[in-house]
Amino acid sequence: MAKKLPILGICAAGSNSGKTTLINKLIPELAKHNIRVSVIKHAHHKFDIDHPGKDSYEIREAGAVQTLVASGKRWALITEMQRTPNPPDEANLDELMQLIDPNYADLILVEGFKTADIPKIEVHRPSLGMPMLHLSDANIIAIASDSAPTINNIEEITNFILNKLTARKLTTNDKT
Repeated sequence: MAKKLPILGICAAGSNSGKTTLINKLIPELAKHNIRVSVIKHAHHKFDIDHPGKDSYEIREAGAVQTLVASGKRWALITEMQRTPNPPDEANLDELMQLIDPNYADLILVEGFKTADIPKIEVHRPSLGMPMLHLSDANIIAIASDSAPTINNIEEITNFILNKLTARKLTTNDKT
């Protein structure tokens, strides 16, 4: 039976709130505690991880539905959703979580997907004037902010996550 990974979302009402910054700080802090992290990041826009002139880009642009690029150092799978039967309007988090290999990680951090039914930490910066999501989302278990009364430093947030992991208080990616 495959290991079930705990899942924790990092969400905010809008862009440029510090979600990626928080994740970039959490990953090495959690690694100090021997927690290996995989990340699923939601993008609201068209994005590209490949570049014109590269063979994989040319193959994808020629019409491949999926292109897997691999070496001994890393691999990446690019799927052109608009070329699949019945393409979705939005990425399906449950399906994406199943793509994460549970043998490589101890925790999945999910950036964005603010309406997902998973435990989440809300990132809130009052100076941006965005609404707070926790007022209407019972899945938000903490708020990371640059103002009190919230957890607002990386050590506190890391300890909060470690406590939740120890208490097994995070959802797992067992959707089978």
